[in-house]
Amino acid sequence: MAIKRILVYPEDCLKQKAKPVKIFNDPALKELVQDMLDTMYDAPGVGLAAPQIGVSLRVAVTDVDWKSEGAEKNHQVWINPEFLWKSGETEITEEGCLSLPEIYGDVERPNAVRLRWYDLDGKKHEEDFDGFQAVALQHEFDHLDGKVFIDYFTPLKRRMITKKLKKKYLS
Repeated sequence: MAIKRILVYPEDCLKQKAKPVKIFNDPALKELVQDMLDTMYDAPGVGLAAPQIGVSLRVAVTDVDWKSEGAEKNHQVWINPEFLWKSGETEITEEGCLSLPEIYGDVERPNAVRLRWYDLDGKKHEEDFDGFQAVALQHEFDHLDGKVFIDYFTPLKRRMITKKLKKKYLS
């Protein structure tokens, strides 16, 4: 498989709503997921959404623990994910993003979620998540709706960050 180039905000694919996957158990979908995993681990990150590598599909991968000392790689694949519930309790977490290099900031998000998604074979799953896993899923799935974490910042701060990224990475 291949390590792909990660798009840098504000590239267009990062601002568009991704299309749902309609065909499962497909070699092209499996190749996409493997490319995403290779790219995520190489970056190194704990999550990656298909739009971040220029593919407008509702697919994301995560492995929130692999960077912890002694932890093994244990990725998860999320296809056509949808939140069924989000907690009223929130927490503020510092976030960063592979598509916004060297940019970090505090984002307030629900600290628990219930999620429905499909796996590579098209099998439906439903489960509750909390803590860092819940935050990471919300961050990655925002990408599927054309959002990035700086969309939670003030308009002025977003403009300053966008200008900085355009100058450094897109000129």
